[in-house]
Amino acid sequence: MKKSLFQIVLILFSAFIMLSCSTDSTNDVDEDSNSQYHTYLALGDSYTIGEGVDRSQRWPEQLVKKLEESGLDFNDPKIIAKTGWTTKNLLSAMNVELTTNQYDLVSISIGVNNQYQRRSINEYEEDLKVIFSKAINRSVNGKEGVFVLSIPDYGATPFGASNSENIGKDIARFNSVLKRVSEDFDVPFYNITPISKEARDDLSLVANDGLHPSGKMYRLWVDYFFNEIYNTLMKSAE
Repeated sequence: MKKSLFQIVLILFSAFIMLSCSTDSTNDVDEDSNSQYHTYLALGDSYTIGEGVDRSQRWPEQLVKKLEESGLDFNDPKIIAKTGWTTKNLLSAMNVELTTNQYDLVSISIGVNNQYQRRSINEYEEDLKVIFSKAINRSVNGKEGVFVLSIPDYGATPFGASNSENIGKDIARFNSVLKRVSEDFDVPFYNITPISKEARDDLSLVANDGLHPSGKMYRLWVDYFFNEIYNTLMKSAE
């Protein structure tokens, strides 16, 4: 009887230890990060999450790698993005996933699905204002730590080739709004759309799905705005 009681107690104690360990492992990634390293929050859609490419080929990951190669230490980027997201979807996710944590760098890349789903351009503008405000609030350096990418022109891909002219015009309209809101908030706007159009003549810039950028395309984006991002981070460290 005593032996059975001892076995029961031992089993219960072991279960308690296992439960405690599993609870600890659910802590937010940001809490486990190295506080001496730079932090980066990437907000967006399929282009930010890197649909169709390996994780290491996503442009936020390539940006962090290049910054580290230039002597800056970074935690893994926190990415809030999903294929198919509109501004409304992104806002909903931000309301759920963002904590009080702030980041040294915050990027915004959103809008292609607003265009694709024929959502109102006025709705897009109003949503952007909220997204920008939240992004700036989550930036350690306010607007100085935030930057925006234009919407790529998927009319230059095999997927959009049959309607490339209309797609290009629509993307231009949404980009004009995105640029204007960026200027209103005094946030850097990087126009990567011309780079995206190079896919018309170079299919190596397109992922295997025929729609999204390849890692090679994302590298061109990062090369385009890298120096300004690096200089901004160095300036904030002074």
